Amino acid sequence: MLRPLCAIFLNLSLVFGVFADTTLRIMSFNVWRGGSAGHQPLSQTVKVIRESKADVVGMQESYAGKVDSAAKVAESMGWHHFRQGGKGESTSVISRFPMVGHTPRKYGVTIEISKEISVKLFNVHFKPAPYQPYQLKGIPYGNAPFISTAKEAREWASKARGSQVDNLLSELNPAIAQGGPVFLTGDFNEPSFQDWTDRARKANLVPLSVKYPATSMVVDAGMVDSFRSVYPDEVKFRGYTWTNRTSPTDPKDFHDRIDFVFACGTRTTGSKVVGENKKNADIVVAPWPSDHRAVVSEFEISDK
Repeated sequence: MLRPLCAIFLNLSLVFGVFADTTLRIMSFNVWRGGSAGHQPLSQTVKVIRESKADVVGMQESYAGKVDSAAKVAESMGWHHFRQGGKGESTSVISRFPMVGHTPRKYGVTIEISKEISVKLFNVHFKPAPYQPYQLKGIPYGNAPFISTAKEAREWASKARGSQVDNLLSELNPAIAQGGPVFLTGDFNEPSFQDWTDRARKANLVPLSVKYPATSMVVDAGMVDSFRSVYPDEVKFRGYTWTNRTSPTDPKDFHDRIDFVFACGTRTTGSKVVGENKKNADIVVAPWPSDHRAVVSEFEISDK
């Protein structure tokens, strides 16, 4: 089997010491209905991005009604804005660097970091229901039936998001094949197979070991989960992004990591959760404006 170009690049950088010349910080942030649902001014969403020191943000739920809040955020920061999708997916990309092109379905944009360096960033917001952790934990949500096996969890995940993942990969795979840095941000509304492991099950952190398909297919395509690459111990470092609205012991909820920054063709140098307090986040902004925590990862980009 041919190995993904991104994986080959990463291995060569380790063997031959090829390090990047530019630091780039990529953020995934579900702002919760255009930043309005948390009853905070949009300036608080702007503050989160500034405090994270992000250079590019893949934003989900970027609309407040018919208003694209991402455009307002970008304007207030003097950034560039690209509207991906409205009703349903409600996604946008904002960047301190110019965006000079996009894929046909608008999953991905090309960002010009400098005359020598350009990167591609994809951003997604997958369907929230049915949500398999709730199905497995017996928590009513979206009229979905309760389930009890890993096989059922995979099947329901594929029913919920399979077509979206396929559509994403139809544009992501060609970008990966072209080489160079490629990033993927998103609220997957599905946990990572790298978190729902047998080790996590034995530690009573998850009810089952489940190879969730969305993250599995993205990794199989050649992408690397930046947070998990920095924190490989999935028992010690859970990195919960969903949700800050309930207690971890709430029987009507289940906390998990469903917001991601994936990358290939570059080297991850750090990854942090951005949220409401020091207990749950590495970068703290209060009051917190969203029902998701954000994640921001740092990369080194080579101009060679």
